[in-house]
Amino acid sequence: MLAVGICLVALLATYFATKRSVGYGLIAIATTGYLYGILRANLLVIASHFIFDCALIGMYAAFGGKFFAKDSGSATLRTWVLALIVWPCFLCLAPFQPFLVSLVGLRGNIFFVPILLIGCQLKHKDLRQFSFGLVFLNFLALTFGVLEYFDGIERFFPVNEVTRIMYASGDVAGGHYRIPSLFSSAHAFAGSMVNTLPLLFGAWAQPKESASRKTLLLCGMGAALGGVLLSSTRTHFVNAAFLMTVALFSSKISLRKRAIFVAVLAIVGVIAATNDRFGRFKTLSDSELVTDRINGSVNRSFFEILSDYPLGNGLGGGGTSMPYFLEGQIRNPVASENEYARILAEQGIIGLLIWFGFIGWCMSRKATACLPSTWRPARRLMWFWLSFTFVAEALGNGLLTAIPQTFLFLLCVGWAVTSPQKEEAPRLAATGRSWMTRGQRVMGRVAAS
Repeated sequence: MLAVGICLVALLATYFATKRSVGYGLIAIATTGYLYGILRANLLVIASHFIFDCALIGMYAAFGGKFFAKDSGSATLRTWVLALIVWPCFLCLAPFQPFLVSLVGLRGNIFFVPILLIGCQLKHKDLRQFSFGLVFLNFLALTFGVLEYFDGIERFFPVNEVTRIMYASGDVAGGHYRIPSLFSSAHAFAGSMVNTLPLLFGAWAQPKESASRKTLLLCGMGAALGGVLLSSTRTHFVNAAFLMTVALFSSKISLRKRAIFVAVLAIVGVIAATNDRFGRFKTLSDSELVTDRINGSVNRSFFEILSDYPLGNGLGGGGTSMPYFLEGQIRNPVASENEYARILAEQGIIGLLIWFGFIGWCMSRKATACLPSTWRPARRLMWFWLSFTFVAEALGNGLLTAIPQTFLFLLCVGWAVTSPQKEEAPRLAATGRSWMTRGQRVMGRVAAS
């Protein structure tokens, strides 16, 4: 009953928060996503698997018909979203897998896709509210990560079917476990932290933000980077390093801001270099290990699946995360560490081509991401990030099902690839008169007349 109650609270809280403000709704759903892993691990019932789903349904219900409103952003993006949803729905009717397995697979393939249409409607107020919400959520995640670093993950996550991936990853120096913080795994922790960086950087780079708020945003980025170190995940360490490098050299920010940014990165780098438990990324210097990983992820799995299942193995049969109570029902389960191999295994060559088409379209939108806007540094950074991520997914999976990483990523993709005309830029940037109250402007017009 407790899990059912949490699902209901998540749904209603997100619904009413979104009705008040999209930014508040995003904070509500991100909070649910941050807490999802620890709640699911400690409430081992079926309902706990749907906590985040209920929160997302609340946001979808609050948006309603605005998803396809004429002013909701790029018409081309809406067409791609429709294509990405319709094909898996058609496959759900095919008898490749048991119905419940196909239903969970359908959720994994389409449930997060409409987030793209929410992202393309984000305005300045929404982005600003959400960014500051992410700062506090990152501090919360970092706090639990530090507690687990010193006290162990056993205090927060019992050993059960849901947490077995955590207890199978004791490969950090000294035999320690990778730190999951509040999330379902260390990879979900690090991936979520990395996906907050473009928004936090964009809010920090705003020209008219106060010094105290800029400091808060900078600390939020530091908390995200600290979380990546605590997680001891090599892939996301590389992702974070890529993002920070692009942010530093591709953004037009003042010399003072650049110096502050470099100082924060230097502090994080020193911590990573002097602590063995944070140094798992150093194994990337082993060229043989890296080569084996690439061969295993990109070559063998993908081409074997293409040969054996050109039309797919059915939704849920290619590696989509499945609740423990359904894992035994999957027919001919296919596993890979390649997101494109997973899409191929579940949606066949047609579904994969649709995704390749969408990715190609996103990567062609660099000019749109660089259009004039107070959020241009973040939009440009997000374009580089999505291009890098789409390529990097050939070495991993979970792009469409990670909580809340997928939500954060697709939200930013929808925002970055559409025109910034719908962004509500700060009034100061638009008119130069934000210091005047409404009453002062009215009085000025009266006097002039």
